Amino acid sequence: MTLATFKQELYTQLESHYPKTELDSFFNILLQDILGISKIDAILSPQLSIPEQQSHQLMTILQGLTEQQPIQHLIGFIEFMDLKFNVNSHVLIPRPETEELIRWIIEDFTPQQKTEILDIGTGTGCIPICLAKNLRNAHITTIDVSEKAIETAKINATKNKVQVHFLHQNILTTSNLPQQYDVIVSNPPYVRNLEKKKMQKNVLNYEPHLALFVEDNNPLIFYKKIAELALTSLKPKGILYFEINQYLGKETVDLLYHLGFKNVELRKDVFGNYRMTKAST
Repeated sequence: MTLATFKQELYTQLESHYPKTELDSFFNILLQDILGISKIDAILSPQLSIPEQQSHQLMTILQGLTEQQPIQHLIGFIEFMDLKFNVNSHVLIPRPETEELIRWIIEDFTPQQKTEILDIGTGTGCIPICLAKNLRNAHITTIDVSEKAIETAKINATKNKVQVHFLHQNILTTSNLPQQYDVIVSNPPYVRNLEKKKMQKNVLNYEPHLALFVEDNNPLIFYKKIAELALTSLKPKGILYFEINQYLGKETVDLLYHLGFKNVELRKDVFGNYRMTKAST
């Protein structure tokens, strides 16, 4: 099978499932991560023959894509903030807005500062690991209710050569956090059940609902609990950062002010949606 043949097969099989821009992205990801070929080389050598083993692997991935499995699951990892993270059905695939949240924290602190940071909702470990990579003097702890998520995140921490302290814990039943922190950050579950109809099948069918959904009648359950814990567990001038539901920005800000936080800032992501908050004690 040649590159041109595979490209034609990919576009033909998937054009009814995905927009062309996403098909272009799939092809480029597979070029780079499975075949180790750049876009320029592919353009210059469309008749390049693909070895049999890689051809089989590509066709297996193509079958998964027709079933709308996430491409990150099919190749086993995602590149995020110039790092590689293993992903699987036990963890959410990191999104661009989470990178913006992480960069906001990095902007507010320097690598030289000795900072105590707590991340709540480990997942892949993308938040604590990226913070550890960029804030070298930070001591970082992360909590998750899922043992499988913690196993995945530990692998990612080792792969990316950072030290992170992991706790297996249900934050909703937590009475006290283990110490005082300069920063508490969380990207908790926030998608209401009523929003499921807007979601793509590759998310609904293959990513962990435990990390995604909350009940319609109590959508800020995690924000309220984490903020209450933060009130007694942040140091003076400590900061609480949240990734939030874009439809509940005002409600999240109101909650933080009601609980006693100050200087609550609501920030848009690159797509113009309100997706993150910052508040101080």
